[in-house]
Parts: sequence; C-alpha cells; structure tokens
Amino acid sequence: MNYKMYDEMMEQPEALRKTFESEFATLDEVSNLVLEADKIYLIGCGSSISTCYSVRDAIRMSSTNIDIEVYTGYEFYYNKKLVEGENSIAIFTSQSGETADTLASLRRANEFNIHTVAISNEPESSMIKEAKTQIITQCETETAILGTKTYITQLACLYKILFEASDYENKTELLAQLTEMPKMLEKMLITTEDENKQLAEEFKDEDIFYCIGSGPNFGLAYKLAMTMLMEGAIKHACPEYSAEFRHGLIERVEKDVPIIILKSDFESDEITDKAIEFSKNLELKSIIYDLKDYASVDKLLSPFILVIPLEWFVYYLAHFNGEDPGATRHIGKVRY
Repeated sequence: MNYKMYDEMMEQPEALRKTFESEFATLDEVSNLVLEADKIYLIGCGSSISTCYSVRDAIRMSSTNIDIEVYTGYEFYYNKKLVEGENSIAIFTSQSGETADTLASLRRANEFNIHTVAISNEPESSMIKEAKTQIITQCETETAILGTKTYITQLACLYKILFEASDYENKTELLAQLTEMPKMLEKMLITTEDENKQLAEEFKDEDIFYCIGSGPNFGLAYKLAMTMLMEGAIKHACPEYSAEFRHGLIERVEKDVPIIILKSDFESDEITDKAIEFSKNLELKSIIYDLKDYASVDKLLSPFILVIPLEWFVYYLAHFNGEDPGATRHIGKVRY
C-alpha cells in the first residue's frame, strides 16, 4: 500500500528547502512592498485559503502594523470597496494557478491597478503569467488533492513575507525557525506516523468529525475539515474557531461524538481548554493535537508542525476505509 499522497508527504521538506532557495529574493521584495502598503489582501480557495487564515491570525496575534483582509476568490471579485489605484497589495494563492475563482479575482485586482502577487506551483499558469510579481513554489507537479507540498510551501511564503514586514518582537527567532522547518518536518514525518496510523484505525468507522482551533490553528482546522477529511477521507467534517464551540456546536456534542482539537497554548487557547474540559465531561471522543507534544518552536508556527500528524491520520483514515487519500470523486478542479 503506497498511495501518491505518501510520496508527496515525504517530499515536503525538500520542496520547502528548494522554495526558500529559489524564491528568497522575491519574498524579500514583496515584504518591502507590504511595508509601504496600507492594506494587504490575501485570496485563495480550499487549502490555499486555509494558509491565508493561518497567517492572518498569526499576524493579528503578534503585530499591529499590517492590515490584512482574507477573501475567497469570488468574494474578492464582488468586493465593492476596491478603489482604483489604492495603496494595497493583493496576494493570490493557488496550487494550479488556474483556480477559476482566484484567477478572476486577480484579473479584477489588475483592473483596479492594485499590485498583484501570485503564489503558485505551476510556472506556466495563468496566475503566474498575469500577476505583477510571481512566486513559484518548488514542489514539482502535485497530484494528490489534499495539497501537502503546496500547502506547506504556500504557508511558508506567506509567513516569510508578512513576518519579515511585521513589528513582531520575536520575528528574528520566528524567521530563523521557519528557515529550519525542513529539518523539523523530516523528523515529524518519521516520528508521528505509527501513532496516527493506530488512531486512524480506531476512528475509521466514524462518519463525522468536528475540528476546532484558535488563532493560526483555525486555518489548519479549516483545511483539516474542508479538504483533508471531506475530500481525502470522504468523511463529513465541520471546522470552528474554539471560541465558537459554545455557540452552536456545544448543542450537538454528546457522548462518543469525535472532535479534533488543535492547541498551542495561545492566549486564546484559554477558550480551547474550556472546550476540552466540556468535551471530557460529556465523554466525547476527543483527539487533541498539542504543539508542546511535538516541537519547541514559536507558537505562531504551530500549523507547520501540527499538519504532519494530521496528514498521517487522514492518510490512514482513508486507507482503512478503502479510499485513495489523494483521489477525488467529483472535483477534478472545479471550473464553473
């Protein structure tokens, strides 16, 4: 048993290493543009927008000098507040560079003479050709739908751009740890497989998973539910901010309901801890991924670390249900 997703997971460290080597100068160039801009738009769909959510919330937790708004592709396209020639930067993320929603929004931004930046894995794609600044992740072609190499490299590019331009007091250490991330990922890929294989076998018969996280972990919870579990493992899933647990989800949880909780000791994880305690009292099937159990890094880098055990969990969850975790039934890249 060896699905294509397995190979692409194992290639993540090298893809990230090559992307840093190839795109370092351009990432710095975009950071300088961000310093001069009044507003930053981050636009993507699926796994790509999850990277936007994570970096936005990480910046908001740590920095006061960058104004960020996140949009899915068509939400940006229909945004009526754009101003011709406004002093903003629009950064578009897409694995293929052909995502219809995101490409339409890039073209709209160009019409408004907004500086456009495309982060994509395909150098000949429409987004790369039409953006004013191009960042090409060095993942080679990625075929598994979940986005492993492209997720980690997109996320790293966004962190490098925005934290380099931020006033975060610990940004030097964070950026140094980001540079060392390929080594950390290599270790994580080896040390987290067996535990999550066993966990997947235990949960293989479950049909629905709730996924919650706070701060930058919400973006990862979104990816986990929307692409990894629903697209890869063919399970129903719902993402929530930890703070929203008590507004709706709390009425659905009951004994033996599975809930995946991402935790990194953020200040806002005070609410995550309350959700954990409530779930424990109701005897939910809680799966807790806590950053401190895996690595000693700046907490804001949590999504880079926690995504690896989650990839293994979803990989084997699909396998134990007779599914290829990298295949899809209906998507095949949506073109409408």
